[in-house]
Amino acid sequence: MAKALDGAVRVFRERGYNATTIADLTQATGLVAGSIYKAFKDKRGIFLAAFDRYVEERDAMRHLALRHAGNGREQLGELLGLYAAASSGSEGKQGCMVAGSATELATMDADTARRVRAAYARNERLLVRTIRDGQSDGSIRADLDSAAAGRLMLCVLQGMRVVGKTGRSHDDMNALVSLALKVLD
Repeated sequence: MAKALDGAVRVFRERGYNATTIADLTQATGLVAGSIYKAFKDKRGIFLAAFDRYVEERDAMRHLALRHAGNGREQLGELLGLYAAASSGSEGKQGCMVAGSATELATMDADTARRVRAAYARNERLLVRTIRDGQSDGSIRADLDSAAAGRLMLCVLQGMRVVGKTGRSHDDMNALVSLALKVLD
């Protein structure tokens, strides 16, 4: 089922929920329509399962990126760099399932809105914690409001994901990483 969900994630990222058809999902997942309906009940069911898988995988990628960095500033740089890579080139053009869902569905679907809020809240907590770690180790200004800086970084990351749909280069996105880190000086 993981392979089928990966196919669904790809289609929903590229097209969004409303533009994705069951025919698109059968092609992307390798499942026939009847199997999709049996396993997920409907398009919304496979969307929610794909959304959850996407978020779990992205959370794991963020935590893995943090393992290889030293101080708080370097950790934040790794997180920003991860988003720069995900927001550029062909990967960026696919889009972000969370950002896409926030703009397309969150105002009309309570389950999606709850998932989007939870994903953003986890990201913001991680960013704030990373900034506070940097303040503790001296790599980030101690007088900075860590909660506000975390929200700013969340907005930078999500803005990168939205703008990345337009086909920005990796250099474009890396320039944002450098500028965002200067806020911490």
